Amino acid sequence: MTVEFGRWATDYAAYRTGFSDEFFSRVRAMGVGLAGQRILDLGTGAGSLARGFAQAGCVVTGIDLAPALLREARRLDIEAAVEVSYRIGQAEDTGMEAATWDVVAAANCWHWLDRPRAAAEARRLLVPGGALLICHLSYLPSASDLCSTTEELILERNPTWSMVNATGIYPAWTVDAAEAGFVGLETFSFDTVILHSHEAWRGRMRTSHGVGASLPEPVVADFDTALTRVLAERFPSEPLAIPHRVWALIARAPTA
Repeated sequence: MTVEFGRWATDYAAYRTGFSDEFFSRVRAMGVGLAGQRILDLGTGAGSLARGFAQAGCVVTGIDLAPALLREARRLDIEAAVEVSYRIGQAEDTGMEAATWDVVAAANCWHWLDRPRAAAEARRLLVPGGALLICHLSYLPSASDLCSTTEELILERNPTWSMVNATGIYPAWTVDAAEAGFVGLETFSFDTVILHSHEAWRGRMRTSHGVGASLPEPVVADFDTALTRVLAERFPSEPLAIPHRVWALIARAPTA
């Protein structure tokens, strides 16, 4: 599947939920996101994670392949009154100087990368003892009739879509870090509920890799019409309480 999130950059910026204060508190307690840390955010998209770290006083650069998403990231940074540097580039081959970052982060994108190469690049970029943070925010079809119904609508239009019924737990990513030579691996997860209006849920799902990032616009419009009808008929109350799971891995570059 060819995936281009930049095609729906405006929706992506408007409707993709960022990580919560609880997430940032947890990683900060683990030594990630401290004021003054130099953080490189791989696959930054519209800059949600980068912005959160910048608001905490970190010095942040985001890198992504989609110019349209980086334009949205800069606009949102202005609205949030924070400063993040952005550049176009590949997570697996950033071209940046080695051993210059305290943290290399990747949010909601690790599954799209060449994971062994991205892990090796992260280790090259980090100072000794620096941290690799891989994190993901997943809605949970198994815990929600609305989520499972929405995925059925996607599969009707994109039957080869393979990322269906996600559990929000990613043990294989710990192997990526270990095989790249990282040590001190720690993971955490927690479940939460995120409230969405009908409009926000439709926008969120238009930006899905199984919809807007991979299907022609007329098919995306057809999906959106079908979802609008389902919401009105079966889930009319607003806001919608959507169950989500946050999962994170923090791993350390060796000190010697």
